[in-house]
Amino acid sequence: MDEERTVKVSKYLARHLRHQPARIGLTLDEGGWVEIGTLIAAASAHGFRFSREELDHVVATNDKRRFAVEGTRIRASQGHTVEVDLGLAPAVPPPYLYHGTVARNLEAIRAEGLRAMDRHDVHLSADRATATRVGARRGRPVVLSVDAAAMHRDGHVFRVSANGVWLTGSVPGRYLRFPAGH
Repeated sequence: MDEERTVKVSKYLARHLRHQPARIGLTLDEGGWVEIGTLIAAASAHGFRFSREELDHVVATNDKRRFAVEGTRIRASQGHTVEVDLGLAPAVPPPYLYHGTVARNLEAIRAEGLRAMDRHDVHLSADRATATRVGARRGRPVVLSVDAAAMHRDGHVFRVSANGVWLTGSVPGRYLRFPAGH
């Protein structure tokens, strides 16, 4: 499977497993899972065909491990805008986590902190390199440090997804550290 096809299938899966399952007639269970056969049939019925082998390739090679397969079911690991309960237990975060963004968002972040926006949670990275890649998707990246230890001590709940993304409801501005010059 070539890279272009891999990206196309991955984006299709993300759209329908995270944001718009009803668009192709899917109903995710409470944990965000759907039967793989049902997904493939629904996609095909709506004009986008892919095989189980292509799906397995996308799941196995996705550098962000966006999808999880359990038996005959698949779900997105996080990032949903539809209501799901990923069943992730609270976890103690490392002392610092990181968030990649771009300069044009900094004014709003300074005023409001990090908000989940249309997702269920704010997404944080365990290392600067990952946060840099995340921020670079929208332009020149700016990496913010999050004092996760202080947040945790103050009662904020963290969870970590199967693919290592740290999740929390919001990050108030007092826990954020901006790089010099920003």
